[in-house]
Amino acid sequence: MSDADGGRPGGPGTGSRGAASRAQSVTAAAEQDAVIAALTPVIDGIAATLGSFCEVVIHDFRRPEHSIVALAGSVTGRGPGGSMSEIGMHLLTRGDQARDELNYLTRTRDGKMVKSSTMVLRDSSGTVFGALCVNLDITALNQVHALLGEIAGVAASPAAVPTTTFGDDIGAVLDAIVDERRLRHNKPWAQLGRGERLQLFRDLDRRGVFAVRGAVQQVAARLGISRASAYNYLSAARTEAGDDIGPPDGTP
Repeated sequence: MSDADGGRPGGPGTGSRGAASRAQSVTAAAEQDAVIAALTPVIDGIAATLGSFCEVVIHDFRRPEHSIVALAGSVTGRGPGGSMSEIGMHLLTRGDQARDELNYLTRTRDGKMVKSSTMVLRDSSGTVFGALCVNLDITALNQVHALLGEIAGVAASPAAVPTTTFGDDIGAVLDAIVDERRLRHNKPWAQLGRGERLQLFRDLDRRGVFAVRGAVQQVAARLGISRASAYNYLSAARTEAGDDIGPPDGTP
């Protein structure tokens, strides 16, 4: 490619492409901001319609450590500026391949049974940049259902519902995810074999933990290993699994 056609580094072509890319990014950001602004008053109406047991949340995936930009109602105890849960991290990891998660059940750390739907937000180019979440506290309904089943003599064994950590501090959410995955092995880190250690990192990666900035260092501290060791295990877990999830630690 000759200098005349703008192909040399720093040439007119490069500058034009860079300027166009920056302009597209600014336009996309403005569109995404507009979608969030339009939805913000809507969540108050949804929460008011469904009542005091409902919480509606808008997440901005561009700021995963403080993804909650608007919230109406109170079920999970979070507020604006709070963090996403493990479910949000998983969607963040999937990027533009993320799909709506509808009518799923989770249990909070304080025992609430929550029925939720998470709907991804996309701009006109199809880029996923956030989510609208509806959380319903159905604890009382579940108790009534169980009581009626017992009275009718048709009570069934309750299905296991995964526990999810909700909180304003992303660090607490990460710690809870790491602890839960580690406890599945029923052994301390020092007693895990290499395959088990890689599986632990692979599982954390697939759940979106490492999409959060600073996650590698925090996971290392939680497991009692060095940051370098954590990066090595993560790299090996991705390589041996053939995964291409992107760079660790949420860095560009």
